[in-house]
Amino acid sequence: QVEMVASGGGLVQPGGSLTLSCKVDGLYFADYGMGWFRQAPGKEREALSCIDYRSRRTTMSYSASVNGRITVSRDNAKYFLALQMTNLRLEDTGTYYCAAARGGYCSESSADYEFWGQGTQVTVSS
Repeated sequence: QVEMVASGGGLVQPGGSLTLSCKVDGLYFADYGMGWFRQAPGKEREALSCIDYRSRRTTMSYSASVNGRITVSRDNAKYFLALQMTNLRLEDTGTYYCAAARGGYCSESSADYEFWGQGTQVTVSS
């Protein structure tokens, strides 16, 4: 049984930073592309970033709104995925999800991701 546990969310002031984590179990981590998605209140889920199955290609940001403010990384030995976010804005508020893409490659489409974490809430507020 695949388990993906996202953590690290919380309340942060504008301009602050957070690092989200995703611990994965139940699949061969190195064979999957790993992505981060976000769903803001009342909006559709959007792709943020992805790193492919052997870290040979990283799409640091799919969304222009986070371009230059996020860094994705993975540790295949520890089955661990991280998303560092800096200079957080009010519009970064939402639920953040980690996801595992079938075939090992990255995609902007959520339909290409086979497994999902439960989400971790990030609230940016003063």
